[in-house]
Amino acid sequence: MAAAFFDLDRTLIDVNSAVLYAKFEKRHKRISNWQLVSSLVYTGLYHFNFIDIEKAYEKASSHYKGVTEAQMKERTTEFFMNEIRHRIQPGAIQALDTHKQMAHKLVLLSTSSSYQAELAAQCWGLDHWIANRFPTMGGILDGSVAKPLCYGKGKVYWAEKWAEQHGICLKDSYFYTDSFSDLPMLLMVGHPRVVNPDPKLRRYAERNKWQILDWS
Repeated sequence: MAAAFFDLDRTLIDVNSAVLYAKFEKRHKRISNWQLVSSLVYTGLYHFNFIDIEKAYEKASSHYKGVTEAQMKERTTEFFMNEIRHRIQPGAIQALDTHKQMAHKLVLLSTSSSYQAELAAQCWGLDHWIANRFPTMGGILDGSVAKPLCYGKGKVYWAEKWAEQHGICLKDSYFYTDSFSDLPMLLMVGHPRVVNPDPKLRRYAERNKWQILDWS
């Protein structure tokens, strides 16, 4: 069996959802102006692979220590329905339909939160999701993130684990992404697909004659 894995930010959707979420949190007065600016800077550096994403993610996760999981789900649902649901790219809709017709498992593979990934999979008809999870104690977030982070080689770790559980051959599978940070996963599948790539990934794809897609 084969699967089609899809990144979320700048792939299925046309923006980095972390930027929108930071602005959403600021409007609700749950983060400060300084935290908003820091988030925007981190997101920009992340896009160009100039940041230690694990440290940045740990810092962001620590802000939510003591928040209940029910609250996080409620906040994320409001955010997703108002800010993200309508942002899926036209090419993404077509690709999802194509792989569904080929009887491939559709899997969201994202550095975003498990709360957002679950909503996205439900909204757009994907079969499964793999994303960052946040440990809780008694239904309350402890401020950490499960390791390894679902980023870079961490995406390969979680995808391999999922594939083994579901009888999926990665060499027969596809992965769609915009980011050079996803190169380990692109190299793991038999059918790498580059979507509106960042400059570094575009150069790599052109050198290796990979298909480059425009989903806008």
